[in-house]
Amino acid sequence: MSKAIALFSGGLDSILATLIIRKQGIEVEAVKFRTPFISPNPPHSLCLSNQEINIAQKLGFDINIFHIGHEFIDIVKNPAHGYGKNMNPCIDCRILMLKKARDIMNQTDADFIITGEVLGQRPMSQRKETLYHIDKEAGVTDYVLRPLSAKLLSPTIPELKKIINRDVLYNFNGRSRKPQITLAKKLGLSDYPLPTGGCLLTDPIFAYRLRDLLKHNPDSNIRDFDLLKIGRHFRLSPLCKIIVGRDKAENEILESLAGNEDSLLQVEGYGSPLTLITGQATDEILRVAASICARYSDAKKLSEVEVVIMNGDNTVSLRVSPADNEMIEDLRIGLKSSIIMRQ
Repeated sequence: MSKAIALFSGGLDSILATLIIRKQGIEVEAVKFRTPFISPNPPHSLCLSNQEINIAQKLGFDINIFHIGHEFIDIVKNPAHGYGKNMNPCIDCRILMLKKARDIMNQTDADFIITGEVLGQRPMSQRKETLYHIDKEAGVTDYVLRPLSAKLLSPTIPELKKIINRDVLYNFNGRSRKPQITLAKKLGLSDYPLPTGGCLLTDPIFAYRLRDLLKHNPDSNIRDFDLLKIGRHFRLSPLCKIIVGRDKAENEILESLAGNEDSLLQVEGYGSPLTLITGQATDEILRVAASICARYSDAKKLSEVEVVIMNGDNTVSLRVSPADNEMIEDLRIGLKSSIIMRQ
């Protein structure tokens, strides 16, 4: 039996591509690559999510998870093909994933690779000439079959070898989801994931935070990127920033990600966010951080608030006035005019 490696995002397109090939009697191994920039936070587990488990069980194929964290971070810092609208290096990301899929294909004696890509769906990475360039750079020219748009693309090796019947492939083009929804109904799919943003690098607010991080800390690591996904971020100096949790879940994540050199702040006796200081903090920065922490606590209307600062086994307290709106706006890392920034 012939075998294909499917780049599986978990969305409708990749589900349809997998089902189309399986209906032709091809064994399919679905692989999902996780990066530090996939929501929700943090995507480091090798276990499938409940949704992925349900998809695999319902449709009858395996999904294997692979992490590409450090390699992907290098790409984000310096993408050979540039960024999209925000900080998304879509072309280099796709090249990396196809290289990994090629390795898996060779290791498992698979015959070709399939993806759920649709010609013209994404302006940066899914134009015809770009798809061919990506395949060439990844070393998989003619080995990547895109079942949803195959009739608009050159025949691939599995088609030329008659492993796949090109006549039962499709010619989807553009951003409309109607053809996929119609095909899903035809294949008996009624319950499938709705389209989501997925990659945080396409989000303008996250991209703004990431630019700030790379500007001030070009040697940033996976932990730094994980911190970008949560809380309110404030730049207190070129060498220091703080992150204020929004809720209990974020407070717990901040506590788990705090390093030995970091400090944690909290207002005791009131509902309070956990505030993480990372970088070099002067006495003045500690006071400002405490003031911001107080601003987001239930004690924010008091004239003075006692804030506890914890660093390892050392604990000190500062009495400060809660920060005013002008300080918050001046120091916050984000799109200043954005109405969707959470206060």
